[in-house]
Order: sequence, then structure tokens, then C-alpha cells
Amino acid sequence: MPLLARSARIAIGALPLAGCSAVLDPQGPVGAAEKLILYNALAIMLVIVVPTILATLAFAWWFRASNSRAQYRPYWAFSGTLELIVWAIPALVVIFLGGIAWFGSHALDPYRPLSSNEKPVEVEVVSLDWKWLFIYPDDGIASVNKLVIPVGKPVHFRLTSSGVMNSFFVPQLGSQIYTMAGMTSQLHLQADRVGTYEGLSAQFSGEGFAGMRFETRALAADDYAAWIARTKATEPRLDQAAYADLAKPSRNVAPSTYSAVEPGLFDWIVAGSSSVVESGMGHGASRSMERKP
Repeated sequence: MPLLARSARIAIGALPLAGCSAVLDPQGPVGAAEKLILYNALAIMLVIVVPTILATLAFAWWFRASNSRAQYRPYWAFSGTLELIVWAIPALVVIFLGGIAWFGSHALDPYRPLSSNEKPVEVEVVSLDWKWLFIYPDDGIASVNKLVIPVGKPVHFRLTSSGVMNSFFVPQLGSQIYTMAGMTSQLHLQADRVGTYEGLSAQFSGEGFAGMRFETRALAADDYAAWIARTKATEPRLDQAAYADLAKPSRNVAPSTYSAVEPGLFDWIVAGSSSVVESGMGHGASRSMERKP
């Protein structure tokens, strides 16, 4: 096989694993806990997979035609010991894997605040066609396709959608969560290291889905405060009229910021903005499903 064709086959085969590196390189407590769950589950499964493979090879070698010591038992029918092994081991695997999933999912409940002495940073998230809007209610600013957070501080997200259901996901920070029109969900994350991490939509949402990505920048406290100050000093205001224009479908939108945000804009979006009505959701989708942490 030519070298080029062989390399192409290897590259295509590796595509399904392309997103794994970010999940396995966590930069916060939630991502680290999820990585531990994955490793624990892998270890439990390997305890079964590796001995099974070795036993298969050993049986094939032992019962080969040239081995006169292997006993042929054509009338063998039952062994209580083998039955116990065959049923007990899978049962234990299911119990262990189920326990990891049960306790891990409760410990990583996205509505549960992270343990910290720091006050959480509030961020309101709106998934649009096909971009992300981030509102910082405490600071009165907003950004599009750019999420900026301080290192070492928990971040409390409230999330909704302008219409089509989407899924908010920053692989290196953890915990994918859905966004739906007229409803709010919550998520708590934290970045432990300064850096830039990729964020994306993990739910197909139409023609512009491929470009629905955002940059997550984790900054030191001083740099984060400086970014807020620069944003307040240089960028335009986000009100209902500006939001209506922003909510129009668009692809591959460049990151931008707003120096001021109309108070209550996020709740107005949840209650049923014009974009929700135009997308066919109607005012019936304006029910808030927010659950308190």
C-alpha cells in the first residue's frame, strides 16, 4: 500500500479520537473529576477485558490438535463453579460501573455550587443561531463568542436558548449542558490555570453548527479586571434592539463585546423574545424551568 494512502487511512481512523485529548487534559476541578471517573471505569473494564483476551489465547493454545494432554470431554454438560464465575464477574462489573456513575453524577450535579471561599462570577449564556452570547450581569457587560473568566474563582452559569436547543460545552473545564428556549439551566465550572480553551456546541443546530465555537480565556485576577475595564470603555451597548439584530442567523461570527447591557435582558429573553416567536416556538415556550441549587 502506498505510504500516502496508508497515512490517510490512519488519519481517518484517528478522527473519532480527536476530541478526547481535551477531555483528558482538564484545567479545572469539574474536568478533573470527570477524568477520574473515565479512568476508574476504564480500569474496571480492563480487569475483565485483559484476562478474557489472555484466556482466549491460552485456551486456543492448550486445546490445539497437537496437544495430547488436553482432555476431550464430549459429554460434559455442567459446572457449578464455572456458572458462578460466568455470572458473578459480569454482575460485579455492572455494580462497580453503576456505583461510579451514580456517585459521580451526584457529586458533579451541574446545579451544585463548587466548594470555594470565593464568590462565584455570574455569567448568563444565550445560544443563538449560530453563536454564543455571554452576559455578565454583575459587571454590566457582554461578549459574543468569547467567554472570559478569572482563574481560581467558581463561575455560575445560567443558560438558555433563543430558539433551537443547543449544548454548551468547554471540554477542558467539563460538564456539557443543554440550553432550551423559554427555560433556564445552571452550571458551575472553574478554571485552575491561565490559558485559552476551546468551547463549542455539542448539539447539532442547523447549517451554521460547524462554526458555533467560542474561545474561553482564563485570566489572572488583575488581567480579568483590566479586560472588564477595557470592555466598559470601548464597546457599544446591548439592549433589546441590539439583541434582536444579534439574534438573526449568522455564521462564523467574530468575537465581539458590549460595554453595557440593558438590565433584565436575560430574563426578557427567557420570557419569550421576538426571536423565539419568529422561530415558531411561540409564547408557550416562555415557561421558566429554573431549579434552585
